[in-house]
Amino acid sequence: MAMAAHSVDIATTLWGMEYSIHECPKKHAENLVALFPGVDVSNMLVIPTCQNSDVDLVKTGEPIEQEKDRLLERFMKWAQFVCDKLNKEGHFSDYIDPCSGLPMVNKNNQCVYGEVDALSTLLGYQTTNSGCCKVILHPKWGTSVYPASMFTKAPKDVFLAAVKSAEDALA
Repeated sequence: MAMAAHSVDIATTLWGMEYSIHECPKKHAENLVALFPGVDVSNMLVIPTCQNSDVDLVKTGEPIEQEKDRLLERFMKWAQFVCDKLNKEGHFSDYIDPCSGLPMVNKNNQCVYGEVDALSTLLGYQTTNSGCCKVILHPKWGTSVYPASMFTKAPKDVFLAAVKSAEDALA
């Protein structure tokens, strides 16, 4: 489960969610144009996140569904807080509902964002197949990982200040 040769700074929130900040690669730009119609995606930051799960999320059953719900709720609260702050400051920001792959702020389309492909491209994480689904292999957590993404046109320092505000407010 080694990570590809990508040199990216990965930060961690107070509760252990990893995130990294990437300028939108050309490979992603076309997808983001479809995801956010009418938005200039130049200078868009792509922020993939990963939360370590207490269980292997490839398995099935009630405990797995409860864990997915817990991680979903935590990401959604954090992402909504950060995006609300950035949008109020005049910076385009949105986040993806990990269950549907659809944007949560700009809901004017049905284009789905592929979290697994994004983590593979942006961080070089390996993937594996589980039934009919492609899943991420986190270099430390394997398939005990819950990925979700956020996007913003805010400068990196403004985004980081919003993350700090979210941590202070949601701690």
